[in-house]
Amino acid sequence: MIIAVDGPTASGKGTIAKALAEHFALPVLDTGLLYRAVGYQTQLNHGDADKAADALAACDFPASLLDDPALRYETTGGLASRVSVHPQVRAALFQRQLDFANQPGGAVLDGRDIGTVIAPHADAKLFVTASAEEPPPRRAGVARRRGRLRRRARRHPRPRRARHRPRRRAAAACPRCGLARYRRFDYRRRRPTGDCAG
Repeated sequence: MIIAVDGPTASGKGTIAKALAEHFALPVLDTGLLYRAVGYQTQLNHGDADKAADALAACDFPASLLDDPALRYETTGGLASRVSVHPQVRAALFQRQLDFANQPGGAVLDGRDIGTVIAPHADAKLFVTASAEEPPPRRAGVARRRGRLRRRARRHPRPRRARHRPRRRAAAACPRCGLARYRRFDYRRRRPTGDCAG
């Protein structure tokens, strides 16, 4: 049995795909991590993500790499963008997804266009969405973290640079002639700098 789980980003389709795989005892593949895995494997191989040959060699990465937390790093996302421009890499990963979907016993695949491009012959196709009123746990967690940062900033505001930046010109009485002149003033020494012009 092949189950295709599709949907927009952060809709919770990954959580659903894992639950279905556990329930039916099927292998699961998060196709959104494939390009990240290729980029990361290219780095592990000391290759260049901008070279098609190096990126293509990394397409044969071990399946265990998909569980590596490093794939979620922002730097890995940058590598994924660089390797994804190579047509050879796209073709290799397309074939890898087909092989995973058509393995004996079936599989669960999670990602964009799974039910229309990769596995149009899937036995079950799900399209998962999330409303703004009921965000998935990951999006809600990000919102909570941002809220905590805003509250912390309100409780402990950082002083503005302008408040601590010394004024370049201020009215000060000249120590020699006593006349108030607009001249450069040193606030630390409480006196104007430079010699009196008058």
